Amino acid sequence: MLEKLFHLQENGTNVKTEIIAGITTFMTMAYIIFVNPSILSKTGMDFGAVMVATIIGSSVATLVMGLWANYPFALAPGMGLNAYFTYSVCLGMGYSWQVALGAVFISGVLFLLLTFLKIRQLIVDAIPNVIKISTAAGIGLFIAFIGMENAGIVVKHPATLVTLGDLTHPNSYLTLLGVVIIAVLMHYRVKGAILFGILANWFIGLVLGHIEYRGLFSLPPDPTPTFLQLDIQGALDAGFLAIIFAFFFVDFFDTTGTLVGVAEQGGFIKENGEFPRVERALTSDALGTVVGALMGTSTVTTYIESASGVAEGGRTGLTAVTVAFLFLLALFIHPLAESIPVFATAPALIIVGSLMLQQIAKIDWNDPSEVIPGFLVITIMPLTYSIANGIAAGFVFYPIIAGLTGQFRRVHWLAWVLCVLFIVRFIFLAT
Repeated sequence: MLEKLFHLQENGTNVKTEIIAGITTFMTMAYIIFVNPSILSKTGMDFGAVMVATIIGSSVATLVMGLWANYPFALAPGMGLNAYFTYSVCLGMGYSWQVALGAVFISGVLFLLLTFLKIRQLIVDAIPNVIKISTAAGIGLFIAFIGMENAGIVVKHPATLVTLGDLTHPNSYLTLLGVVIIAVLMHYRVKGAILFGILANWFIGLVLGHIEYRGLFSLPPDPTPTFLQLDIQGALDAGFLAIIFAFFFVDFFDTTGTLVGVAEQGGFIKENGEFPRVERALTSDALGTVVGALMGTSTVTTYIESASGVAEGGRTGLTAVTVAFLFLLALFIHPLAESIPVFATAPALIIVGSLMLQQIAKIDWNDPSEVIPGFLVITIMPLTYSIANGIAAGFVFYPIIAGLTGQFRRVHWLAWVLCVLFIVRFIFLAT
């Protein structure tokens, strides 16, 4: 049955590898179960209800990704989008969380519509190969930066923006220890090296007393405080259209960038640039966003932590189904999931980031019309903390440089349209 569903042999994988990849992905992104409700609850939303909404929205979207698209990508409410929901829309502009959920729902419906019309697939096909390649590398730097930031290895500084953190703090030195453990296991080709590294650091932290054990089982919280509480009518107010567009824009290109980047890393994109079943993959996050809004959470998007599972050998939807199952299981074992420390997952993000950076070898470094746009994509992603900004930079500079160097024909017509739209966006919608 599994072979028929996921074509394991055709994709050069097996059940054990896929399950290990799924566990690895889940452990690197399990933080969202608690981080997302902690952010959204500042709007007045019930913490427990948002946690259930986070789990259900993530599980449904990831299950669709696995069973229908047959890709090893996991989905959950997007970091950044949840902060925009809370701090900008609700606390900053004064809108209720019910209206904000209505905007998220409408953006999800728009995603579904554009996917069915194959407009999103058209945009993916229009992305030049160099941007696809550099997106994978840029995401690598981005998630490595996130891992170092989470561990306190890199911290903000008023003069230099960032600087080296306190390496004597347990989060920092145990993260560095985890990087060494995973690197050594990978050198000896240990299957599941990243997962074993996470577990080893978790155990070390437990022995040293740096982990607070919070139990194992508990009943799920009550979901009713946020279930079907969205205010669609309020979100359709004319003054709210810009906010709907903001949710739509960021999620559209964050998801597109993550899908393309991780797919490039996993070898899913063919040499001619074709991305098989991309419309099914794009539908997964649209459905997740709609379901998530109905349950009571912000926009659901494809997670860059999926790269950790791909690095462990995940190549089919069985990896995603494993993640979805673990999300549902977390409804009952969320005290245990909550005890997974940052110093256990941060090393995985750093290691996977280094693996994704290998993609830059595919860039033609003798062609400035490819090198410059690619370099901007790679650097702008981590430096602006946005996958969408990195892709936007690529779409702006690639057509312009190619056009001015007499290479009009190699630029897809839609790339020119997006170039203009991004320039307009940066000029008139910059925040």
